[in-house]
Amino acid sequence: MDTLFWVILCVVAVIVFWLIIVFNGLIRLKNRTQEAFSDIDVQLKRRHDLIPNLIEVVKGYAKHERELFEKVTQARASAVNAQGAAEKGKAENVLSETLKSVFAVAENYPELKASQNFLQLQDELSDTENKIQAARRFYNGNVRDFNTKIEIFPNNLVAGMLGFKKFEFFQAEAAEKENVNVKF
Repeated sequence: MDTLFWVILCVVAVIVFWLIIVFNGLIRLKNRTQEAFSDIDVQLKRRHDLIPNLIEVVKGYAKHERELFEKVTQARASAVNAQGAAEKGKAENVLSETLKSVFAVAENYPELKASQNFLQLQDELSDTENKIQAARRFYNGNVRDFNTKIEIFPNNLVAGMLGFKKFEFFQAEAAEKENVNVKF
């Protein structure tokens, strides 16, 4: 009887210890994933802060491109107000497309392309875009790790009981996946 009690106590202790390890691992991965999403937000905020300056510089040279400036302003507002990975991803992709239009318009204004302010803002935006891509890759890696952890057996039992939910990946829009047409 005494031996049975100790065996049961040891089994219960091992199970409790295992549950603590699994729970702490899930919390650690969840926090890393949330931190990675926050890193994306930091870079997106930097991008959103640069856009009004870029528009003001371009406006000085391309006064009759009013419709384009309104589109960029609307896209920026949508991106700032977006919530969640999927909605943010879509809004940011629309904003990227409108920014491409701004740079395409700049091609028509040689004095704008030579402007030191425009060149500096263009470089900062390019650097920010690279940082956003790196932050998205880092986030997606953390999402992969977290989602895998909550889906594998026997962790899925603990994750399900404790209400852990999968995170969404940041994904490219269909238009971004299409082949680029290069014409000479």
